[in-house]
Amino acid sequence: MPKQKQWFKLDNAATVFPGQNTSRWSNIFRFSVMLTEKIDPYILEQALADVMPRFPCYDVRIRNGLFWHYFEKNPNGLPEIQPDIVNPCHRVKFKENGGYLFRIYYYENRISGDFYHALTDGLGACFFVCTLAAQYLRLCGHKISVGFNVLDITFPATKEELEDPYKKCSLSKGRVSRGLSNVYHVKGTKAPKHMVNITRGIVSLDDVRALAKSYGATVTEFIGALLLFVHYEKQKQEKRKQKKVCVQIPVSLRKTFGIHTLRNFSLYYLLDIDPLLGDYTFEEVLKHIILSLRDINNEKTLRAMITANLKLVNSPFMRIMPLVVKDLAIGIGSLFTGEKATTVLFTNLGKIDLPEDMLQFVDCVEIMAGPGRLNAVRCGGCGLKDKFIIDFANIFEESDIEKRFFTALVKMGAHVKIESNRR
Repeated sequence: MPKQKQWFKLDNAATVFPGQNTSRWSNIFRFSVMLTEKIDPYILEQALADVMPRFPCYDVRIRNGLFWHYFEKNPNGLPEIQPDIVNPCHRVKFKENGGYLFRIYYYENRISGDFYHALTDGLGACFFVCTLAAQYLRLCGHKISVGFNVLDITFPATKEELEDPYKKCSLSKGRVSRGLSNVYHVKGTKAPKHMVNITRGIVSLDDVRALAKSYGATVTEFIGALLLFVHYEKQKQEKRKQKKVCVQIPVSLRKTFGIHTLRNFSLYYLLDIDPLLGDYTFEEVLKHIILSLRDINNEKTLRAMITANLKLVNSPFMRIMPLVVKDLAIGIGSLFTGEKATTVLFTNLGKIDLPEDMLQFVDCVEIMAGPGRLNAVRCGGCGLKDKFIIDFANIFEESDIEKRFFTALVKMGAHVKIESNRR
């Protein structure tokens, strides 16, 4: 392979994450692949060594410049393969883990990667962990092809895979307003520091697709609406001042713009309902989500949103502001406004495609959105073959949101198997 690039600028989405980092919280998420055989950590370690040169934008540590953070080639060897932990997605410290911004874990037949969001988004993590799992299976003696979410590790990363894709797509003269409201948040008993309560629902992908289709919706629209409705009903029963209820839905931009990057390339939509306008049925909430998502999910609007984000970063004031002041301002801003406009987050990677000869060795895949600081729960979903897994990460001891959500799903006709790390 050609000589690896020695440093990278943070992409546009990543610039805010270092300033948000605290001793208790980082913007972390997890992607996992469950195989049909038990993991050998020594073989997994070799697989990681084989895969890392294909992903030079992850083989980095974060450094401080005068005005901006940047990534440089990590000189510290490979990150350590670790036995899995009960509470995933815990905060990142930049000098731990050899300076790497992702962690690889194993447990029984599961390979998991916890990724700091400054490195990449959910789909980038999916490419990495699926490629790692494929190479692991090859080292175990299985013949595994490349394609779909498994990259060819005999070829170097392309220029397009490594560059900041936002800059290519920021050529809009339009303006998009994002009026942020102080919305409803669930209250509860905070779990101890670095603890997260995980509830996992396993459903048939065909069943959840059919259920969504019966309402004229996609899976993302359907689950996003159900999460919104569950929170709306909970607030209504609490008999307190009624606020807007908002679901945040991140969406990958790769398909829309035809750009294949390993770095961040997504935006998020904020979709809300206002209880002061009157009572809502689930069907009304779903119709609102469908119309809103389909209205804004187009190339012109997305370009305008990207342009607005880049204008803030590229403003003369921000460019000359020293890094220490930037991080302080971002940290304070995040503390007071970061999640106040969001009641719940739902990220959906959809159906994950793998090479045909790999499918027999993979049971399922899953994505877990890391816990928030203010949101009671964050939710992630993805599927493989006929399994669709919905993960809830909860910062509170109470689990009524998860119970309400899965109860509603069962009443609609879905069969759900529940797993949890709660004791």
